[in-house]
Amino acid sequence: MARVIFGDQLGPHFDDGGDLLLVDATASWRDRPIHRQKAHLLLTALRRRAAELGERAAIVTAADLPRLLTDRDDIEVVAPTSWAERDLVGEHGATVLPSRGFVTDEATFAAWADGRDASRLVMEHFYRDVRTRERILMNGPDDPEGGRWNYDHDNREPPPRGQATLGLPASWAPTEDDVDEAVRRDLDAMEAEGVQFLGRDGPRWFAATRDEALAALDDFVRHRLPAFGPHEDAMLAADPVMAHSRLSVPLNLGLLDPREVVAAALAAFDAGDAPLAGVEGFVRQVVGWRDWVWHLYWYLGRDYATSHDHLGAGEPLPSAWWALDGDGVESACLSHVLRRVGDTGWAHHIERLMVLGNFSLQRGHDPVELNRWFTDAFVDGTPWVMPANVIGMSQHADGGLVATKPYAAGGAYVNRMSDHCGGCTFDPRKRLGDDACPYTAGYWAFLHRVEPFIRGNHRMAQPLAGMRRLADIDAVVEAEVQRERW
Repeated sequence: MARVIFGDQLGPHFDDGGDLLLVDATASWRDRPIHRQKAHLLLTALRRRAAELGERAAIVTAADLPRLLTDRDDIEVVAPTSWAERDLVGEHGATVLPSRGFVTDEATFAAWADGRDASRLVMEHFYRDVRTRERILMNGPDDPEGGRWNYDHDNREPPPRGQATLGLPASWAPTEDDVDEAVRRDLDAMEAEGVQFLGRDGPRWFAATRDEALAALDDFVRHRLPAFGPHEDAMLAADPVMAHSRLSVPLNLGLLDPREVVAAALAAFDAGDAPLAGVEGFVRQVVGWRDWVWHLYWYLGRDYATSHDHLGAGEPLPSAWWALDGDGVESACLSHVLRRVGDTGWAHHIERLMVLGNFSLQRGHDPVELNRWFTDAFVDGTPWVMPANVIGMSQHADGGLVATKPYAAGGAYVNRMSDHCGGCTFDPRKRLGDDACPYTAGYWAFLHRVEPFIRGNHRMAQPLAGMRRLADIDAVVEAEVQRERW
């Protein structure tokens, strides 16, 4: 059998020997622009994998794939990671193998989820089930390491006061070579022909081969995992990576298997090189959250990303978002993160949730458009990873299937968890006036707008009560309707 390999199946755990047909999907970029650095990463990763495999590999275009699947009866494929790709291989008769690259399979998740009310499909329950089954950080059944399942409370420290960075060594980065140069020339030629990309070109910042992915994993475990926990939710303008791993990129390319990533973290804990709170927090991201959103993509159905608008949001994204331009944005935190995404195609999770997502939630941006933006503008954005994160967790557009409450917060949160507010045009303490913070004022205006949709949510009872006590709430709402600066 010859095996079709999609662009997110590039690691050794997708190769059982035999001929491999690597799918080049660059033609799709003409119809749906993606970040320039994401295009560079995908194309260089594909070419490098083909070079590694030598005569065993051939590159085929996505346009030729349907004919190839129809004409040959010796094609197999590991289950693809999107509805569209699964439809394609299913329609054309390929032999489809079970999915890989995750800790749990779809049948296991379905068995766990079936019979539960939708409100009980919470990640924490799934995470505990996976840890118990896989014996990860467990001393025995119902006996988690350290006596606690979750160390979130220990991992919510603000950034160190008076420090511009965490003081960690520079994060691992690849050394570019002639393959990158050739890819860059080809992307330049595509742009000259009219193909549009999001963001800006720049040095490749992420692993594109198996060896590079292992180097990035080793670097994280040695230098960042020991500091990962306490400031997991903090932001520093001069420290883009902080203690985060950036391993979502090689994981989503299929260059790393999540089990080996977890094993490396556990080895560091066992050796006394990383504390339990940080290791547990990292493990939860890999075998808890990542597996969970993967399964929700299939379990919630193919229309999930386009059929939910619980909070009545429909405003288009501002032009600065699609331009990935922070220069015209006055809010220091939002300007900084938009510029970062434009320059690198990446931001860490709290910047995504509490700066970008929080702003869109407050402003009522169309969740379908926002999901597409996150998928296309981020180097680790995939059709399966973003819907639960954006539609559910960030925008609460599904009414609580993924998150039990909207993740909205005012400027006080950003001020506490970052160093952005000190030199900002806006004052996080103010909700009215020319220098009223868009996040602070926006938070109260958001609660006022969505109260009819969320008044039955017990977790929102206290914030809604606080909103009702504001004597100036009508003035705040009107000012936010008229706001032109943010």
